[in-house]
Amino acid sequence: MSATASGLGNLKKWIRHVIGPLLLITCCPPIVILVWYTNVSLDGSIQNLLSLFQEQGMLTTIYNIWAPVFFGTPTAWKILGIFAGTELLLMKLLPGRRFEGPVTPKGNIPVYKANGISAFLTTMGLFYVCSHYFHLFSPTIIYDNFGALLGALNVFSLVFCLFLYFKGRYKPSSSDSGKTGDAIFDYFWGMELYPRIFGWDVKMFTNCRFGMMGWGLILLSYAAKQSQLYGLSDSMIVGVSLQLLYIAKFFWWETGYLRSMDIMHDRAGFCICWGCMVWLPCIYTSPTLYLVNQPNHLGTPLALLIFAVGAGCIFINYLADRQRQYVRLKNGDCTIWKKKPELIFANYKTDWGEEKQSVLLVSGWWGISRHFHYTPEILGAFCWSVPALFTHFLPYFYLFFLVLLLLDRAFRQERRCAHKYGDGWKKYCERVPFRLIPFLY
Repeated sequence: MSATASGLGNLKKWIRHVIGPLLLITCCPPIVILVWYTNVSLDGSIQNLLSLFQEQGMLTTIYNIWAPVFFGTPTAWKILGIFAGTELLLMKLLPGRRFEGPVTPKGNIPVYKANGISAFLTTMGLFYVCSHYFHLFSPTIIYDNFGALLGALNVFSLVFCLFLYFKGRYKPSSSDSGKTGDAIFDYFWGMELYPRIFGWDVKMFTNCRFGMMGWGLILLSYAAKQSQLYGLSDSMIVGVSLQLLYIAKFFWWETGYLRSMDIMHDRAGFCICWGCMVWLPCIYTSPTLYLVNQPNHLGTPLALLIFAVGAGCIFINYLADRQRQYVRLKNGDCTIWKKKPELIFANYKTDWGEEKQSVLLVSGWWGISRHFHYTPEILGAFCWSVPALFTHFLPYFYLFFLVLLLLDRAFRQERRCAHKYGDGWKKYCERVPFRLIPFLY
């Protein structure tokens, strides 16, 4: 019996540490290329893509689509070099207050410069001025070169993650690093929690200043391309406006993100770094990429309704995140919705044995459900996807992925909190019984 249990345990570990990561590493890059190509060349129709698979075979189709852009182009590499260099300079040169992240499991304290919103405004402004006033490039440059950009990004990111693997193995930036012994999993998940290169924080750069900042620029280029081809539709205006609002909210709240699971617990490997540098630019923008050649016209009443609902969801998402962090900052000595907050003080022990206490908020937004902030985030994403209407599924692929991502994140957070807080977490779950959607889930 024990031998059987041991064998099952080894099998689960093999799937979790080798098979699963290997499948994601090999399958995600071609998915990105297929999503781009289907939106640009097949009217966003998965049925048209499946017809190509039937005619040519799946592997031949992928090869024919991917081969011309696999290594990018000189123009694509130039665009990426200028963009990355600009963002690295803005991280250093723009003024910003010193911000300390949470203490790590090894007792380290990461330090950042909080200048996200100024970097965002500067980047968007530079793109607009350089393309419209100085005519250094066409505002459609990203759309026109997007396939090659994805090819170059994929090659660079895979090599960069390999560099991070060896850096974490032989020259880590701090004691918050380590290996599992499974090279594939260590490449996928990462070796270091907070790697730094010449003083630049890698995860802050890849997640925030490359992935999220690139998202905004890509949207502007998509809108410019539709305007050039068909005129700007109200569906494009709504989709782009909501996403830019969401991205601006992200950079306004960037210090809050630096206290999130992505930064505090997930290491810098393929999952995070490749994800933010390749998956995010393609998949997160895919509802808007679809709209470039499918210029739906919603009409003013419907367009305003979708925008109002989406903007409200983004604002509520921000308020919920801010509310929790504000209560923790004040250690409960504040008011929430004009009332004293209801709290659970949960004790826990650090990795080095120090006894500490954390505040769990059970009122306000956080009295509704344990992961309430994910609900308005999902609804906001629906609002910037729904201008594509319902002709094809592909504009909703991002929304489908987001739901899976946030559900997985919620389960991981719950397991971590149950282990960390013990009885304190049980009390919290009793007070707030719903995980995500009140009275349903």
